[in-house]
Amino acid sequence: MSTFGERLRIAMDRRGPLCAGIDPHPSLLQAWGLSIDVAGLERFALTAAEAFGDTAAAVKPQSAFFERFGSAGIAVLERTVETARAAGAQVVLDVKRGDIGSTARAYADAYLDQTSPLAVDAITVSPFLGFGSLAPVFEVARAHGAGAFVLALTSNPEGPQVQAAVREGRSVAGTVLDELRALNASSAPLGSFGAVVGATIAPPQEDLDIRGPLLAPGIGAQGGDAASVRRIFAGVLPSVLASVSRSLLGAGPDPSALREAARRQAGEFAGIVSG
Repeated sequence: MSTFGERLRIAMDRRGPLCAGIDPHPSLLQAWGLSIDVAGLERFALTAAEAFGDTAAAVKPQSAFFERFGSAGIAVLERTVETARAAGAQVVLDVKRGDIGSTARAYADAYLDQTSPLAVDAITVSPFLGFGSLAPVFEVARAHGAGAFVLALTSNPEGPQVQAAVREGRSVAGTVLDELRALNASSAPLGSFGAVVGATIAPPQEDLDIRGPLLAPGIGAQGGDAASVRRIFAGVLPSVLASVSRSLLGAGPDPSALREAARRQAGEFAGIVSG
C-alpha cells in the first residue's frame, strides 16, 4: 500500500504543485449562473472536480459549503470526492477537525478509513487541543495510506494571536512543526503529515523543513502570489503545495477554461520550484 506522501510526491512531480480548491460559495454559484441550492451545488462541484481532477496534483473541497445543504449536500460531496479521485487527483478534504479520544478517532474513520463513503486521501486538522490529541488521526492515516495537514501558520490575520504564543521558549506553531518533523522522520521521498502554512504571512522564524508537504493557502483572492511563495518558502519550495480556490473557480463555468486555468497555475508554481 502506497502512502499519501508517496502518491502526492508523484502527483506534484507529474502535474505541478497545485492544490485546486472547490469552494461552492454562494457568490461563485451566482457568478456561474447557478441557483443557490443542491442542484446548483452539484453542477458547480462536479464541473470543478472533472476539470481539476485530471489536471491538478490535488483537489481540495471545502466541506462547510457542502454541509450547509444538509444530507443532500454531503451526498454531493461524496460524488465530488469520487469524481476527483477517479481522475487521478489526491483529494484533501478541508474540514479542520480537532477533538480528543474516541471522537477524534471517529472523525478519522469518517474521512481516512478507505471503506468510508467519505474516504479521501488527507484532511486538514487543528492541533489546538494539544498535538497529542491528533494521535488517533495519525494512527488511522497510517493504517490506510492516508495523510493529514495540521494547522500551523495560517493565512488569516487572527492566527498569530495563538500560533505565535510562546511556551518554554518555543512558539505554538514551532512546536507543531517540530512534532510533524518527528512524525515524518523515517519517510521518503515525502512524509504523509503536512502543515498548513499561509502564503500571506511574513517569512517565519520557525524551520519549515518538516520532511512533509506544506499546504499553502491564501494565494489569489487573499493576496498571496508566486512572489510571496518564493519569499516565505525559500529553501523548502519542493515541498510546497500551492492552494488556489476562488481565483481558479472564477474561470468557470466552462470546463475547458477551468482546466486551462489550473494548468497555467500549476505551471507557474512548478517554475518557481525548478527556478
